[in-house]
Amino acid sequence: MGDNWKSLGSQFAEKGYEVHLVDQRNHGRSFHDSDFSYDVLSADLKNYCDTHNLSSVVLLGHSMGGKTAMLFAAQFPEMVSKLLIADISPRFYPIHHDAILEGLGQLDFSELKSRGAADKVMAKYVSDVGTRQFLLKNLYWKEKGQLALRMNLEVLTDRVEEVGDPLPAFAKFEGDTLFLRGDKSEYISSQDEEIINAHFPKANIVTISNAGHWLHAENPEEFYEAVMTFLS
Repeated sequence: MGDNWKSLGSQFAEKGYEVHLVDQRNHGRSFHDSDFSYDVLSADLKNYCDTHNLSSVVLLGHSMGGKTAMLFAAQFPEMVSKLLIADISPRFYPIHHDAILEGLGQLDFSELKSRGAADKVMAKYVSDVGTRQFLLKNLYWKEKGQLALRMNLEVLTDRVEEVGDPLPAFAKFEGDTLFLRGDKSEYISSQDEEIINAHFPKANIVTISNAGHWLHAENPEEFYEAVMTFLS
């Protein structure tokens, strides 16, 4: 959800950037649809940029959003001035969100009437408190006394295999690119440097300390400094 980037987005805006926090389809406040792949996510982003007359963007994406950003930059390089990818590699990832999806699927909103109650259910499936807090940001009051999830859980569960899809072999972006990885995360390993450089010849990789996969939330100060150093 774009809400997860509000604090950093405000900091970027203070530096004079026009900031757009984009919820991808089936996420946040964006529309729900059964068609779900990186090709359609990239097309959504192109439509968004065209609608808002954005022609030369600094594009920042995290995890699945990072895969979308990679493909978009390769497909529409003339629209991207600089590319930043947070804690994801162009390679294939096997399914590894089983517990998260199972836990979210166990949320019975006919019974649950508070975020605390939902957190207790999720704790049986996701032990990390920070991860649960991210996930439970998807809760909202659909109507008085009725909680619901903003995300399209059914489609995300059905199409979870596609989230791990690799960047197509032919995809390449020749512009300035920064990959940021958390030092406690296993999403970008030293073995990934070769595939990153194959797709992004001008890429640099920076490691954020004391951070896992949610590096922008776990160490926002160092993340911000790394981004601003790259942009300047």
